[in-house]
Amino acid sequence: KENTPNGSTSQNKVEILLKAAGNAPILKKKKFQLERTKTVNYMINWLKNFMKLDAKEQLFLYVNQEFAPSPDTEIGTIYDCFKVGNYIIMYYCI
Repeated sequence: KENTPNGSTSQNKVEILLKAAGNAPILKKKKFQLERTKTVNYMINWLKNFMKLDAKEQLFLYVNQEFAPSPDTEIGTIYDCFKVGNYIIMYYCI
C-alpha cells in the first residue's frame, strides 16, 4: 500500500488493484504498490487504518474473488502465482 516517493516502480514492489465487495466502502484510489515481503496481515491492518475502521471490525481480502490467502502469505508470492497482467486484483469486504 505504499507508493514510491518519486512515483517510480521498484522491482521489490508489486502493484495491487483493490476492488470493493459487498458493503465495503469504495476507495478513491484503487491502485497501490506494496513491497513483496509485506504480508496479507500487514495489508489488512493498513487498509483498516486507511478506511478508519474500528479495531473490532473484520476486513477480508480475496485474490481474484476466488480465495482468501493466509494472513502470513507474502504479497510477492501471491503476485508470482496469481498476477493478472502486471498487478494483483484483490477484493476486500467487511
